[in-house]
Amino acid sequence: MAKYGKKAQSKVKRAMHERKHGTLKSGRSGRKVTSRKQAIAIGLSEARREGGKVPRKRKSGGRKRKGGGGRKRKRSSRRS
Repeated sequence: MAKYGKKAQSKVKRAMHERKHGTLKSGRSGRKVTSRKQAIAIGLSEARREGGKVPRKRKSGGRKRKGGGGRKRKRSSRRS
């Protein structure tokens, strides 16, 4: 089964086309979008708003992390 619907495909296509021609603007600030990833995000967001078949956004907003954490340091206590 497909993750994305036709509406999502057409919205992303339009956003990429506008980015390539330098006419795609970001929502709040109205600045010109040059990033490919941002253009895709704008297209998916528009499709989501219009009820297209698009998976939900990640809650954290960032990229996924692997568990395990970093290396823990030993705490040295000097006695004199």
